Amino acid sequence: MNHPLNAFVKDRIGYLELNRPEKRNALNSEMVVALKGGIQNFNEDKEVKIIVIKAAGKVFCSGADLKYLQSLQSNTYEENLADSRSLKDLFYMIYTSPKVVIAEIQGHAIAGGCGLATVCDFSFSVNEAKFGYTEVKIGFIPAIVKVFLIRKIGEGKAKQLLLDGDLISAAEAKEMGLINWIVEENELENKVFTYAQKLIKQNSGQSMALTKEMIAKVQERSLDDGLEYAASMNAKARGTADCQKGIAAFLNKESIQW
Repeated sequence: MNHPLNAFVKDRIGYLELNRPEKRNALNSEMVVALKGGIQNFNEDKEVKIIVIKAAGKVFCSGADLKYLQSLQSNTYEENLADSRSLKDLFYMIYTSPKVVIAEIQGHAIAGGCGLATVCDFSFSVNEAKFGYTEVKIGFIPAIVKVFLIRKIGEGKAKQLLLDGDLISAAEAKEMGLINWIVEENELENKVFTYAQKLIKQNSGQSMALTKEMIAKVQERSLDDGLEYAASMNAKARGTADCQKGIAAFLNKESIQW
């Protein structure tokens, strides 16, 4: 049996490739655990500056493995809660990773698979891909991703996706703010690589990590608390090695090697 995930590093990019193409890369416990381990390893790897989540086969991710879900229906509430928390932890790890995470979407991203794409920081998709949260059509609910989706695209658009359950085109997904860029299939891999290299070479990894952390934390604060938090982070950033290095290089008209 194939391992559910391929992990490798190329030019400071940590790749995590979903590897259940025969199951349309459906998420089961093994896949979720493997993804969490891959994210954790790349978070701790100082050589890795960007993480890319991609997939083998024609489908990016079809969501939860329904046969696996069916097998859980005889579980106790506590057993199902533990399984659900594992997926919650994966989405949280991606959203709060200090590394920028890019989704490379070569095919349909549906239900939990759409959720996986949603929690990434950036996403490149082929035009042929479809997106959507179909859970309500089978008596399930898009529970965990809802927390992230409302943050990403707002309540009104989230309601449209989550309550009608229909699939939308890549163009519609881009218009909603669900994905960032649509590219030709034969250019997808190179476009993602080129963009990742741009971030690697032009930006401080420390600065991107702090900025990403602030985006996650500032939204739950009041205006006063948010501004005080921002001021404290501003002061903290001034003392970092990357800020000192970057400003000195800029003033000396030197190129910065990040």
